[in-house]
Amino acid sequence: VQLQASGGGLVQAGGSLRLSCAASGIIFSSNTAKWYRQAPGKQREWIASITSVGNTLYANSAKGRFTISRDDQKNMVYLQMNSLKPEDAATYYCAAGRANWVSPYWGQGTLVTVSS
Repeated sequence: VQLQASGGGLVQAGGSLRLSCAASGIIFSSNTAKWYRQAPGKQREWIASITSVGNTLYANSAKGRFTISRDDQKNMVYLQMNSLKPEDAATYYCAAGRANWVSPYWGQGTLVTVSS
């Protein structure tokens, strides 16, 4: 199983980015996918989830600004991030696994930098 996150970059505060997560060896529509982030010196933080049936859940820090979605034909998961703030700067990771989240698979991170 491989997960590949992409789409990070430098954006001004208030701007938007869309992160993508491509998978091989695992089908997103049969599993739960999540986005996490980790800022330097901080613990990894869960941001958003999408279940196999398409239910979504967000951390308070993401509600109203971020949207997780999935393209089943492409086997991709996305994180649309709007109204970005400097505190959103972090390395963002996608992960996928069973609903009980035992031994999920992780992708490498993609760096998001937000300038004020």
